[in-house]
Amino acid sequence: MKKTFSTQELTTMALLAALLCVSSYISIQLPFSAVPITAQTLVINMIALLLKPKKAGITVGIWILLGLVGLPVFSGGKGGFGVLAGATGGYIIGYLAAAIIISLLKGNKNKIVRSTVSVIIGIPIIYAVGVPWMKVILNLGWPAALTTGLLPFLAGDIIKCIASVYICKPLYRVVNVSDEQVQLSAKKQKKDQKSV
Repeated sequence: MKKTFSTQELTTMALLAALLCVSSYISIQLPFSAVPITAQTLVINMIALLLKPKKAGITVGIWILLGLVGLPVFSGGKGGFGVLAGATGGYIIGYLAAAIIISLLKGNKNKIVRSTVSVIIGIPIIYAVGVPWMKVILNLGWPAALTTGLLPFLAGDIIKCIASVYICKPLYRVVNVSDEQVQLSAKKQKKDQKSV
C-alpha cells in the first residue's frame, strides 16, 4: 500500500485546494438567507470527480484547516473558528463528507453517466449536514430552514453538477497520469531527441 503522495499528486491537491479557496470569493449573499450562493459546490464536485476519496478528503480538509486558523478562505472571504461554529459551518463539514462520498461513488471510472449520478447523489449530503446545523444555530423551524438553506440553491446546484462533470471529463486523464507514465514519456522524448 502506498503511504506517500507523489509530487504530481501533491501539486494537484494543492491546486484544487487553492481553487476551492478562490471559489469562496465568488459569492452572492441572498438577503433572506445566512447561506450565500458560491462556486464552492462546483469545485467540491470537481475535487471529488478528479481525485480518489483519500486525496479528495485531504484536499477539502486542508481548505477547512486553512479557514480554521483564520485565513479568509470561507465564503465571502471569511475565516476563523467562528465561521465553522456559525450558521454555515454545517455546509463546510458537508463539503468534506460530500467530496469523499462522491469520489467513492464515482470510483475509477471516468464516465459521464456515473459521474453525473455520483454528484447528484452527493450534493444532498451537503444539505443533510448544512440545513439542520443552520436550523439549530439560528433557532429556525424546519420550513424556514428549508426555504432559506436549501430551496434557493437547488437549481444552481443542478447546473453546477452538470458543469463539473463536463469540466472534469477531459481533465481526469491529465490529473490522473501516473508518475511512471510521466517518466516513460520523458524517456521516450529523450530517445526521440537523440535519434534526430
